[in-house]
Amino acid sequence: MTRLDGATACVTGGARGIGRATALALAARGARVWIGDIDVAAAEATAAEIGGHAAPLDVTDPESFAAFLAAAAASGPVEILVNNAGIMRLAPYLELDLAGHHRELAINVGGVVNGMSLALPGMVARGRGHIVNVASMAAKVTTPGAAVYCASKFAVAALSRAVRAELDGTGVSVTTVMPAAVHTELTSGVNLSLQPTLQPDEVGEAIADTVRHRRAEVTIPRWLAPMGTVEQGIPEAALRLVKRRFVGRDPGQYDARRRRAYLDRIEG
Repeated sequence: MTRLDGATACVTGGARGIGRATALALAARGARVWIGDIDVAAAEATAAEIGGHAAPLDVTDPESFAAFLAAAAASGPVEILVNNAGIMRLAPYLELDLAGHHRELAINVGGVVNGMSLALPGMVARGRGHIVNVASMAAKVTTPGAAVYCASKFAVAALSRAVRAELDGTGVSVTTVMPAAVHTELTSGVNLSLQPTLQPDEVGEAIADTVRHRRAEVTIPRWLAPMGTVEQGIPEAALRLVKRRFVGRDPGQYDARRRRAYLDRIEG
């Protein structure tokens, strides 16, 4: 069983939003937290706030990821890895460039593949460890205007489920966390009035809780868990009508002014 008190925990994309909230929750429970982020200054600011550590991390680069984990291992074996880094681009699929589609997949899916591939061997050899892969309710329910984001989160959920089965009996656990829309920069400028929403600290606490209970999948809030089954059970034509009601005829719309800072950061 993995314990938090004194354990070395790594959080990717930990400078802001869900990652930052997770770092705070893990540190409050006694973990030695390492924050990896492409924005080193923001990561260092969060690390200083919690008495943790920060290091540069590009999750799409295996060498960068390996260097991050090696730096964290100086504090002790990495027992917890939270694969949280991710981006979301919004617009109809054909209005977004192909290179951007590939980059979104490289961060959202490739980052998880890199993290698990590099952290799991040591965990399995020690017979303990815990990985949290942060997906989204988009892993259960598709949203027009965020097609590649949805695809990436479906992939994270499926990858986690398959690897979890392979790790059965090793002492190493993998939890997939699937929150509803969270009020972070990633959702800035998006109209969230017709869906359940969360604050980052709610998700951070739920992620920290998984170290104790190690459930396979955690949907936040829990009552949304059946929605994937509901979507699969509704005939396609009826499903399109439902989505048109909630998304409208212009998918991927957002307030460009409010979303500008986020887009400048992820595209810069």
